[in-house]
Amino acid sequence: MGFEEQSFVETFKKSEVVRIEFLTLKTLNYRSDFCIMSAHRLTLESESENPKLNVLARTVSIAGDLCGPLDPRGSKRLVFRHLKMKRTPLYSAHQKLGAKLIEFGGWEMPVQYTSITDEHLAVRKAAGIFDISHMGEVSVSGPRAEAFLNRTLTNDLRKLEVGAAQYTLMCNERGGVIDDLYAYRNGASDYLLIVNASRIESDFCWLQSRLAMFEHRDDVVLRNISDAMGAVAVQGPRVVDFIDNVSPQPAKGGTLVARPTQLKKNQIAKIQFAGAELWIARTGYTGEDGFEIVAPAQVIEAVWNKVLDLGKPFGLKPCGLGARDTLRTEVCYPLYGNDLDENTTPIEAGLSFFVALNKDDFVGRAVLADQKANGVTKKLVAFKMSEKSAPPRPHYPIWSAGPKAARIGEVTSGTQGPSLGIGIGLGYVPLEFAKPQTVIEIEIRGKRAPAVVVPKPIYSPQLIV
Repeated sequence: MGFEEQSFVETFKKSEVVRIEFLTLKTLNYRSDFCIMSAHRLTLESESENPKLNVLARTVSIAGDLCGPLDPRGSKRLVFRHLKMKRTPLYSAHQKLGAKLIEFGGWEMPVQYTSITDEHLAVRKAAGIFDISHMGEVSVSGPRAEAFLNRTLTNDLRKLEVGAAQYTLMCNERGGVIDDLYAYRNGASDYLLIVNASRIESDFCWLQSRLAMFEHRDDVVLRNISDAMGAVAVQGPRVVDFIDNVSPQPAKGGTLVARPTQLKKNQIAKIQFAGAELWIARTGYTGEDGFEIVAPAQVIEAVWNKVLDLGKPFGLKPCGLGARDTLRTEVCYPLYGNDLDENTTPIEAGLSFFVALNKDDFVGRAVLADQKANGVTKKLVAFKMSEKSAPPRPHYPIWSAGPKAARIGEVTSGTQGPSLGIGIGLGYVPLEFAKPQTVIEIEIRGKRAPAVVVPKPIYSPQLIV
């Protein structure tokens, strides 16, 4: 892990046009001096009277992704930093199972073990286990932790009893989404935030900056414990048949249940496993019933292996990021960096249920309250292709239908829905095209194919009561 840096100086003749191309990633973070760009080739051109081209570039992945503007200090060095892909504590387990590994947000993660469709349908019909150790964990504790988080997050943490969790968002002053996350209330003054892998550092920096402005900052302890933790998600209708055997002892904290299946949706419990304390939550990202287990990194492989052994008779399969994406798209769960970013708001994304405008002021509230009262100009909609076609993909143009067709938006998430056998997706469109049954067109490989706006979720699995 970490950076390997090599620097060199390029000298060019006077007035020579210099072109440098880098393969880049989608914008994930933006600051005045730091920017990760989008997944296309970015070209920098400079025609300089100075024989030396003064460019500072930083790369943030092994592929050589560009990050950062031209050096304002006029550095004469072209600096490349290659980030070795991070690996979760389950990396060797994935190798043993023959997983196909890919780069995802700087992590080397399994995209599939057998096939995306096979793993997707296993979760819908039986059970699947996912490595989610790349997700981040931020501990927030202290007598003023609730007040601080309620001023920083959109949902109302006062609703959480000890042993409960809630989906929430962290916004900037413009109402744009910095991240969407889960907040666990582990104790009376003890919270755990589960944040997106690509946003761990950005989120923690943001929280630190907000805490510095909080009048009771000395009563809040903020810790990034991501490197010390691992996590797995066990999802599907058959999970309830074996999950209780992970730890036969009753809960030691959180919601005090005798066994995990007694947890209700969004409840959490602390259980014992191999001498360590784990948090098990009845939450997930697939639309199916299931549980997510957060554990110390040193025991997460033992948890993984135990669940695999217990679940095998019930059809449990290890699943990769490919199935995780198709499953969440079918039920219209947003993905940060695709459907959410710092230039979109929860109201535009259809997440107003998780914005508590009836609590005291929080970051972004003024903008969100205005949008709630006066409406928005765009909305994140779900769509389904009207006929067989190649699957829609992110960044494909969305068009209105008819003789006066015009480009009206862009696909943010798109895939083939294995449960439905047809292409599906999400995208932002103007309000006049956001009503269900509105006919639209998706431009796929240069040709427009018919689609229709549909209610969310696109697919409705059987959920727990």
